[in-house]
Amino acid sequence: MTLPAILAARRFDATAHAPFFIGAERVGWIRHTDVDALRRWPDVFEIDAASVRLHASLADVNTRSAALGAVIGALYAEGQIPGWRDETYAIRNDFDAPPLAFIERAASRFFGTMTYAVHLNGIVKYRDKAPQLWIARRSDTKATDPGMLDNIVAGGIGWGFELMPTLVKECWEEAGMSAELAQAAARGRTFHVLQSVPEGTQAEQIFVYDVCLPPDFAPRNQDGEVGEHGLARIEDVARWIEEGALTVDASLATLDCMLRHQWIDEDACEGLGALFDPPPL
Repeated sequence: MTLPAILAARRFDATAHAPFFIGAERVGWIRHTDVDALRRWPDVFEIDAASVRLHASLADVNTRSAALGAVIGALYAEGQIPGWRDETYAIRNDFDAPPLAFIERAASRFFGTMTYAVHLNGIVKYRDKAPQLWIARRSDTKATDPGMLDNIVAGGIGWGFELMPTLVKECWEEAGMSAELAQAAARGRTFHVLQSVPEGTQAEQIFVYDVCLPPDFAPRNQDGEVGEHGLARIEDVARWIEEGALTVDASLATLDCMLRHQWIDEDACEGLGALFDPPPL
């Protein structure tokens, strides 16, 4: 049986969306039900039955970003884009590619643009018993997945940040973890998620890390985005993943960790390997 998180990570119906283009490059997916909201800006979007395109007159990063910013501000004021984050994301289909435009983070799912995130598995190993994992519970006020279980640290990568600096920043903000501990994290694998979510489309590349934490370490959230942390047995975390109690992203990151450490068999993760590659769209 394929786990719910693995199924959800590619639960996406392209026919329910219009591809969003900047120039010749498809950079996102917009639900057909949201396309009409963009028709009032004919100087920003060229819309036909097949696609939504940023207007050809917007030929550079600055003009594109300004035009999209005005649209996003209006949509947010009307409640069509929730959870304003005041963070800048770049529109780019590859993490190392130059940006085609900049948008507010909250708008990335409305437009279905590619985003990037780091997830950290916090492992505690003991001499006299089985290892355990630190698991976080997201704050009830989070804009996405409030109250769900999560990795000890997980965060989006804003424009201008590389992988390890983002991880160090998020480790402090979410768990009070020192830079020295965070920098000891080992890189796992990378997942590609394409799923429909209430805000629109999550198209995200997730970079997984593991860190071994001393038994006397206790996470202390600094930014209010985590409700609580708890140590959990491997078998309990595996059951929570099966029950859908962890977020999709955290489930994938945790399964990757469990497989690499041989705490579970590959047979228990049918379909996970397909998520290492971008979706064939």
